[in-house]
Amino acid sequence: MSKAALITGASSGIGEQFAESLAKKGMNLVLTARNKTSLQQLADQLSKTYHIKTTVITADLSKEYASNIIVNELKEKEIHIDMLINNAGFGTTGEFISNEMEKDHEQVMVNVTAVVDLTHLLLPAMVQKGEGTIINVASVVAFQPVPIMSVYAATKAFVLSFSESLWAEYKKKGIQVTAICPGSTKTNFFTSVGDPTPKHSRTPLQVVNAALAAVEKGKPVVVDGAKNVLLTVSPRFLPRKLVTIISGKIAKSQKKK
Repeated sequence: MSKAALITGASSGIGEQFAESLAKKGMNLVLTARNKTSLQQLADQLSKTYHIKTTVITADLSKEYASNIIVNELKEKEIHIDMLINNAGFGTTGEFISNEMEKDHEQVMVNVTAVVDLTHLLLPAMVQKGEGTIINVASVVAFQPVPIMSVYAATKAFVLSFSESLWAEYKKKGIQVTAICPGSTKTNFFTSVGDPTPKHSRTPLQVVNAALAAVEKGKPVVVDGAKNVLLTVSPRFLPRKLVTIISGKIAKSQKKK
């Protein structure tokens, strides 16, 4: 019997690539996002190409307890999730008080609360079965504070810490938890915040390949790309105050390009 993966934010970017890569491996898919049309088109395409079962569940993870909608439908359809990929997320840029409180609230709901809720709801069945995989999409900004991206960086720091803790708690129970930390990637992330995508950005395929390879090796954390690895290692050797100042200058320079 084929295993099934649940992918949040599956309609584009890294989430869409996870769907493609796992479909190639013969996994059945549950795809979730807000855009039902895009999800259904992707689901139909993958089903036809790779002869897998696909299920589409639309949900807005910025809303309170939206994860319950997804899991209740899974129960109705009697679908067991073997791999949970918490990919959905978005960011805001600009000085903190210049951003709308509602938008930052939604950002925390999607980037943090939905990750915790879906893990709470799906992990127990994995533990009972004695096997399962959780991949959480963090970011290179998880390793240091980032002025003008204060909320986004903080949410990704949470995802990183949460993933490492779960890895240690559940690795002996057959559960592999991995946080993938991409740097700038060729997705709609930057255009959604009004910034150009930086040159030399990585591709979603490179990010997904790094994540799946890390899962195979049992790693709790993987940073995609050699240059990004350097970005995450260097803050360990500098004072936090200096790291914060430098990361803020880098963020501002990227925004101006």
